[in-house]
Amino acid sequence: MIPPPDHPAIPKPKIGVLLINLGTPNSPEPGSVKLYLREFLSDPRVVEIPQLVWQPILRGIILNTRPKKSAHAYSQVWTEEGSPLAAITARQARALEGAFGKGVVVDYAMRYGRPAIREKIEALKSAGCERILIAPLYPQYCAATTATANDEAFAYLRTMRWQPAVRTLPPYYDQPTYIDALQRITRQELEALDFEPEAVIASFHGMPQRTLELGDPYHCHCRKTARLLSEAMERELVVTFQSRFGRAKWLEPATDVTLAELAQAGTKKVAILAPGFSADCLETLEELAIRGRDTFIEAGGTHFAYLPCLNDSGPGIDMLRSLIGRELEGWLAGP
Repeated sequence: MIPPPDHPAIPKPKIGVLLINLGTPNSPEPGSVKLYLREFLSDPRVVEIPQLVWQPILRGIILNTRPKKSAHAYSQVWTEEGSPLAAITARQARALEGAFGKGVVVDYAMRYGRPAIREKIEALKSAGCERILIAPLYPQYCAATTATANDEAFAYLRTMRWQPAVRTLPPYYDQPTYIDALQRITRQELEALDFEPEAVIASFHGMPQRTLELGDPYHCHCRKTARLLSEAMERELVVTFQSRFGRAKWLEPATDVTLAELAQAGTKKVAILAPGFSADCLETLEELAIRGRDTFIEAGGTHFAYLPCLNDSGPGIDMLRSLIGRELEGWLAGP
């Protein structure tokens, strides 16, 4: 049917893929970091404390003390492209553009900060995307990461009169393509070192112990990823959890404590990787590569190496292409 001359332009139907990662401030300045932390730490999925109790603590203490310290940490890893996390996620999206055919648009968003999930969903819909795959890039499912990314997407969809059809990318902690990509990159990085590590640590982002007790599968997913990667590499991995915050009991063993204990017990050479992160960020480049090294060396270690995340490496992009392609089945036109 031919539309009347005054009818608005109708874009050709397309499919959208929206890669989502955690988020980042716009700059490594205290003011920008404060805005980011306010949004991040106000999410009830992230801090599971009643808001009437938590908000006075957040606004009265944390947001007046932590931004300056966090800004210094960000300044140590900031690049010419800006935030490493945002820059790498953007490169991942560009690397996947065209991978699923001309009718599939690949873009990216941050759960906290910019580019925002809401504006990217709107942009995809305006471009003619009648079907959108929401793809949180978290291998292991956690309510504070995967669920809150989906929450934000669904919250915006709720405001739309004409919603696109939507799917979400499941966690892929035990998928063969993910484990294979991890072992390929890990082997490559280990072979490039000028020393042989006596211990290899797999450090996952920590979560409060209470989340495990409430039924969050994150801890189990991390453990299975580590076991499968260890089997694929035929090498034992030391599993730890990083980024503790506050007084609550967190998943253990802690990465910083383990690094110190290994050095004190006579282990002189270690390598550490972060299989739970799809892209390098503050928690890997500053917390592990910089502070982790300092902790290990000060405790008596002599050789330390941080092994990069999958990022936009060949194996990493091959993995994303495979996982996303599977989720688009039935939407893509057949041969």
